Amino acid sequence: MTRRDVIAVGASAGGVAALQALVGALPAGLPATVLVVLHIPAADPDSLAAILERAGPLPVRPAEHGEPLRAGEVLVARPDHHLLVIEGRVALSRGPRENGHRPSVDVLFRSAARALGSRLTAVVLSGSLDDGAAGGATVLARGGLVLAQDPAEAQHDGMPLACIAATGAPALPIAALARRLAADAGAVLAPPVPVVAAPSRYTCPDCHGVLFELDAGPGRRFRCPAGHAWSVTGLLAERGQALESALWMALRSLEDKAALTAQLAAGARGSGHELTATRLAGEAAESGAAAGLVRRLLVDSPDVAFTDDPAVLADEPGTSRGEAP
Repeated sequence: MTRRDVIAVGASAGGVAALQALVGALPAGLPATVLVVLHIPAADPDSLAAILERAGPLPVRPAEHGEPLRAGEVLVARPDHHLLVIEGRVALSRGPRENGHRPSVDVLFRSAARALGSRLTAVVLSGSLDDGAAGGATVLARGGLVLAQDPAEAQHDGMPLACIAATGAPALPIAALARRLAADAGAVLAPPVPVVAAPSRYTCPDCHGVLFELDAGPGRRFRCPAGHAWSVTGLLAERGQALESALWMALRSLEDKAALTAQLAAGARGSGHELTATRLAGEAAESGAAAGLVRRLLVDSPDVAFTDDPAVLADEPGTSRGEAP
């Protein structure tokens, strides 16, 4: 019987406190390796291992590329590096970001699930959006176990809620999670389900390549040929930010055009070129009216940039997935 001897823990916003509590509650001599990913900016100092080292009895250190998995220690992902498991060893990678993150919770979960199968337990802690849900579905499909922090206890409940919805993971307070991890061993679940990819109508926000929709369990997941991967929630958030930026740029351009053409119209009128002045004044009025419409869209309807309309994600405005171009 296969023993569950690897624990992969993922966290994002609010995750430091959750990780401290979880690692601090795990016993010395834990018969499992603990792998930790916290979503942090690339420029942040590599200090998480030292913080967690002080939390409890287990030794904690930054992961090293190529080292074997050893029971009874905690390995932490380094900033701007994915943490993976390949052929029973730890690997560090500067591969494509997932949902804008490197390190990524989903990258760790997915690689560990493929390498370890039913040996793996995946744990999703505090965080916003839905990172860890797709990776948790892969863990479950490969025979592993998935657990989630109780959303009511988490500082940010997005990731635990998404994981629970995608995998049916039990929602447990940190203390109960630690007890479950320390006690659980030997359970073998169902064999993995093949992953099927189909091209979608959507493009990757990072490289603008076509996104393929992955059938990896509950929820939709997208990946481009370059390797960037997105959940629906992450893709909507990224597209929302891009749309808002584009609207502000359009507003600035329209207001600049209105001001410049108005100045040209005044100069033409002062020089006696009335026809030119009239044409330029009309252009200035049109640009000003368009700028007013965009400004009202941004100011009066701030949620427009974060719409859940599928057409926002399509290659062409107003064209939803599955329709002929």
